[in-house]
Amino acid sequence: MASTGGTRPPRRSPMRVWPLVRVALGNGQLVVGAILLLVVLLIAVFAESLAPRAYDAMDLTNRLRAPGPGMLLGTDQFGRDTLSRIIYGSRIALRVGLIVVVIEGVLGVSLGLLAGYYGGLADRMISFLTDITWALPPIVLALAIVTVLGPGLNNVMIAIALVSWAGYARLIRSKAQGLKNMPFVEAARALGESDLSIMFRYILPNTFGLIVVVASLSLPGAILSTTALSFLGLGSQPPAPDWGVILSEGIRFLYDAPFLSIFPGLALVWTVLGFTLLGEGLRDILDPRMKA
Repeated sequence: MASTGGTRPPRRSPMRVWPLVRVALGNGQLVVGAILLLVVLLIAVFAESLAPRAYDAMDLTNRLRAPGPGMLLGTDQFGRDTLSRIIYGSRIALRVGLIVVVIEGVLGVSLGLLAGYYGGLADRMISFLTDITWALPPIVLALAIVTVLGPGLNNVMIAIALVSWAGYARLIRSKAQGLKNMPFVEAARALGESDLSIMFRYILPNTFGLIVVVASLSLPGAILSTTALSFLGLGSQPPAPDWGVILSEGIRFLYDAPFLSIFPGLALVWTVLGFTLLGEGLRDILDPRMKA
């Protein structure tokens, strides 16, 4: 009779239970990027508690005050607290980046699926449109669209999304071409599944990792482009605490008050660097072939 005090079964290693967690924690870029973005996210969520003043509160007696006690990052030409404006500006940067990526992702993924699945004339037409969009400088094309639509943050987000979807379309098209003849897709087709059902139930889920990687790598460009257009006066309008607006206003006082441009520039670099490192880390984990 076997003894009840026999050898215990080997414990399952946490490395096998959470392999992705182990790989993620071993990826320095992913960890650093996640930490940088976590800081930005917490600042954006708790902006009311962290900001010492309202972003549009003016105090003309403290115009262009240098950084110091009470005004850690100084004040602008209207006496508004620079730190408060940068803190509230983090909300705009994150919101704009996410909205732009969602719009361009939906557009690019949908067109890529149609081109890759159907091929033929649909593929040629979509590929031609993709090549044209890919060949034109995005910021120039976005400027043209905003000129037609008019200035404003919403129009800038639409313009950036309309010129940035080509990367999604090209990658998803290639992936869909490789998946549409797989046995599980052929089986679904034999069972009478519609083309739309096959694309969104069988092909799209198998491109999820690629979509996540492309989206994370697109976020820095979306934030930089919208900030650039706001800097040119086509995006957010004063007194909005957009980092592009703050930079645009501060550039006029570059010699007398350089901190007005330095601090929002550092905030932009911090955020873009965080998204870039996170995107590259996700690429290494989810689709390392994209490195080529």
